This record gives sequence, C-alpha cells and structure tokens, in this order.
Amino acid sequence: MSVLIAVAHGSRDPRSAETVAAVVDGVRLRRPDLDVRVAYLDLTEPAVGTVIGEVAAEGHSSAVVVPLLLGSAFHARVDLPGILDAARVRYPWMTFTQADVLGDDSRLVDVLRARVLGTGVDRDDPDVAVAVAAVGSSDSLANRRTRALASRLLVGTEWSGAQVCFATGVESPPADAVARLTAAGPRRVVVAPWFLAPGLLIDRVFGAFDNSALRADVLGDHPLVADVVSSRFDEAPRYQPRIDESSTVRR
Repeated sequence: MSVLIAVAHGSRDPRSAETVAAVVDGVRLRRPDLDVRVAYLDLTEPAVGTVIGEVAAEGHSSAVVVPLLLGSAFHARVDLPGILDAARVRYPWMTFTQADVLGDDSRLVDVLRARVLGTGVDRDDPDVAVAVAAVGSSDSLANRRTRALASRLLVGTEWSGAQVCFATGVESPPADAVARLTAAGPRRVVVAPWFLAPGLLIDRVFGAFDNSALRADVLGDHPLVADVVSSRFDEAPRYQPRIDESSTVRR
C-alpha cells in the first residue's frame, strides 16, 4: 500500500491538531487505497522525521509527502526539502517524493466561499463584505497571490467587496481591511480565515474586528480539502519543488 504523509505546520493551540486530524481522516475515507499518516513541522508531535522513521522501520520502500500548507514559502521550499534530503541519506533504500502545497487551488476558494455562506449571509446580498484573513509572508509575490483571493471569492455572488488582510508582517493589517470595508457605509462584514485550522493567529485577527462582524470557520475538514490533498498525491511524480535556500523567514 502506498504511503501518504500529510505534513502540517503545527501549533501550540490544541484545536489545530484536532482539525488536522479531521482533515486526514477525510483523506483516509476518500483514499482507502493509501496508508495515510500525519506529521508536523513544528510545535506539535509527531515530527516529520519521526513518522518517516516509522514508515522506514515498517519496510516501506517509498512515501509521498503532501504539505498541508496554503502557501509556498520557507517550510515548503527549504525546511521540508531539507528534512527529506536527510531522510534519503538515513534511509537510502527509500524514495521520498514531495508533493505541491495545497496552495490557492480553486476548490479551496470554493471552500472559503462556503464558509462565508455558513455564517448565514446570502450569496446575493450586496450589503455583505468579506475580510479574508491570511497568515502573510515575507515574500511579496506570495502576498500578491493571496490578495488575488479577494476577487476570486466574489465570483458568483453579489457581495459588495472583499479585502485580504494578513495576521503577520506589515502588509495589509486587519485594521486596514476594517477601514476599507466600512468606508462606504454600514455593511455586514464577514471575517473569513484563509487557514486550514484554527489557532492563535486567527484569534488575533478576529480581535481586530468589533462584535458585529461575523466569523466564518476555517477551511478545515470540508470534503473538498481532502479532494485537493488526494490530487496533490496523484500529481506528486510530476511536481518539481521550488527550493530557495536564500529564504530565511519561516512563513
């Protein structure tokens, strides 16, 4: 049976690991042909190296590693490739293939829209505006791609607007999104996390909005998330990771 190691970022917030576990359970239900494991890059156990060691000890000859990440920055381009290079030295009989990140896949944009609708707003309500909250990166190109989510989210709706804000860094802080979304008058503002799982960063963003703002759920264990993870596994043999060893910011 082929092995899929789903690698998440990790968090001190226990809600994060609970959500990741639910996502991975969804992948297992979708792909009974795969041996699906979960591992973390930081802050949460089991670590990637630990899971790789378990897979090797069980006699497997290969594994596909799927990063449960929404952006391609330090962890996907430097951290994880380095871990896999070390694993290839330690377990020379094994083949490790890194898949692409989940990224800004159109299916995940559909999940984001579904999470907004899950707050009770109507798709055709022009009084609705959405603040899309993302983690942010030191890579301006990555941030530009994330900002494009705003226009993509609005497709098929009559919502008045959307703004992307970042929980970290100096670009587009939540306060800016609040000002822009409310400048044209009273609106129903929905804060929609572009995060796979809940955590302290999301709580920080929610705190920047007043109590009238509606809070959407994270992408979480929506079936389309498992669909994207499954696709990344299938596409992995054709994927060439972009490795940037000059990157030093862990985003």
